[in-house]
Amino acid sequence: MKTMRYLMLIIGVLLSAFLFNSCDDDDDSYSLGDVWGSIATVRPLSENSNNYSLVLDDGTTLWPAANHAPWYTPKANQRAIVYYTILSDYFQGYDHAIMVRDISDILTKFPAENLGSEGNDEEYGTDPVEILDMWIGDGYLNVWFGFNYSGKVKHFMNLVQRQDINTPYYFEFRHNAYDDTGNSGQKGLVAFNLSSLNIEEEVTLTIKVNTFEGDKMYTIKYNPAAKETNVGNSFTANDIAELE
Repeated sequence: MKTMRYLMLIIGVLLSAFLFNSCDDDDDSYSLGDVWGSIATVRPLSENSNNYSLVLDDGTTLWPAANHAPWYTPKANQRAIVYYTILSDYFQGYDHAIMVRDISDILTKFPAENLGSEGNDEEYGTDPVEILDMWIGDGYLNVWFGFNYSGKVKHFMNLVQRQDINTPYYFEFRHNAYDDTGNSGQKGLVAFNLSSLNIEEEVTLTIKVNTFEGDKMYTIKYNPAAKETNVGNSFTANDIAELE
């Protein structure tokens, strides 16, 4: 297995060198030593293919021309953290050809069914979190948060839409710790696919969150036709706990 991974690494480097040397003069500023880290949506080329492209939150499209993560299995509508090196611009219809250094899936879900106040409390929990960042990207509400954790059980994260005639598009961000009494601080990241809301124009989402300081309301603009360009993804895949 080590021999195979080493062989794949050599093949990837050789392919990368070829593609890099084939770039136009405008791409000469790219270096194989430069590595970017971004959140992206995975787009498999076909149902049974391990080939995929990536779309960043600002709409930039990436084609993995070289891959150092051959074990990765792409899934449609999956959010991921990807580390990559840009090899060239304007590659076969994509904004960039890249070499994938590493890629890790992010918990990606649709908003959960509203079970009523008592049902939501029982199923989705009422445990507190600290919101570190929240943004819209490529049609997903992305939430980066902190919580108490022991590492013994997966915590359950959900976004539940509630009916409120005074506040359209009113949601609750729910956390079920399953009685985890750990008090070690941990960070988590979850992306909620908003396509099921069938929104066609800009709206304001209101998200109620039970924080360590009590309930807080967060508002964020969502326009399915817009691209997010100002996001605060100042984290790495190692920062993120395994969630469900």
